[in-house]
Amino acid sequence: MELKITEEKENKLFNRKEVKGFVESEVTPSRPDVTKLLSEKFSVPFENIKIKKIMGKFGSKTFDIGANIYSSKEEKDSIELKKKKDIETEKKMKETEEPANSVEAKKAEAIEKPAEEVQSQPEQQKEKTEQKQEEKQEEKSREEQEKKKEENKSES
Repeated sequence: MELKITEEKENKLFNRKEVKGFVESEVTPSRPDVTKLLSEKFSVPFENIKIKKIMGKFGSKTFDIGANIYSSKEEKDSIELKKKKDIETEKKMKETEEPANSVEAKKAEAIEKPAEEVQSQPEQQKEKTEQKQEEKQEEKSREEQEKKKEENKSES
């Protein structure tokens, strides 16, 4: 995916940079992808970018984009309305950053756990399955006893 900027205008009234350009891609780029490209190109956090449009041209692999780049997240939030698309984009961008952190955290937890706890987990599962089997056998024996009682009652 390649980003080319065709127009860049400074809007001092709203304290933002209005950017227009196009992206060359095989597939329609998602909002998180375009946000990531713009944040890398302009060296700003992705929270400060508002994607206005991603328009494809029929039969072409180029997509027109329009975006506003703010100097801070607070300014963006005070000016721009939050739409469902924007909320989803922010979630996806945070999820792409968090998995690396969560994998590292899980590794750290695994190291901190004593070996006994890790080994005892399969044993606990075996015990649970054995208990379930015993309960099933008890239920079967109860049912058999009830059947015998009913047969005795019907005979007398």
